[in-house]
Amino acid sequence: MFYLLPGLGADERVFQNLLPLLHGPVRVLTWLTPEPDETLPHYAARMAKNIPPEAEGLLVGVSFGGVVGLEINRLRPRLRTVLISSIPDASCLPPLLRLIRATGVYRLVPPHLLKLFPRPGQWYFGVKNGEEYRLFKQILQDMEPVYTRWAIDRLLHWDSTQVGRSIQILGTHDRVFPPGPTPVEYLIRGGGHFMVLSHAGEISRILNQLAQEILPE
Repeated sequence: MFYLLPGLGADERVFQNLLPLLHGPVRVLTWLTPEPDETLPHYAARMAKNIPPEAEGLLVGVSFGGVVGLEINRLRPRLRTVLISSIPDASCLPPLLRLIRATGVYRLVPPHLLKLFPRPGQWYFGVKNGEEYRLFKQILQDMEPVYTRWAIDRLLHWDSTQVGRSIQILGTHDRVFPPGPTPVEYLIRGGGHFMVLSHAGEISRILNQLAQEILPE
């Protein structure tokens, strides 16, 4: 069983190239609206209600979805968490995001600004022109400001103490979470932060192999 968590502000559309290639049942988990001042563990507990307590399989999170997936994994330990374009713990937060956290500038920039200027976002997220860019703009237009602000704050202040182990799939050209000194299990050459779309074939082969190792036929 594959449980999929999209990235910040995204939905099942980011998996449109991946879904047809996965071997087995798939469930895309839908984001919930955060409660006022809700902690990340509390939010993850609400998300976990959509997963049976004894569920087995892969919990696959993209970007911020990987962070939430690791928190869900604390409550659903029989699942194996796979991170796509994400980080295994808070110590892997890159320098740029650490600077944004330290200055607090993210509190001053309205989330809808990215909707007005999508081209810088295209570069930062490594989105290709054509179909990928059209989808990227659609996702930006559909982003909910309250959720976006909450998610950015929780990502920057994530307490990953005693978080479980995970398997990381990262792109060599990811500008959001660039490869660092921490070993990465699967490094996708040429992959950017949006590689769940652009490199769905390579990612699906990895996920199908992992699923087979966990739940052999």
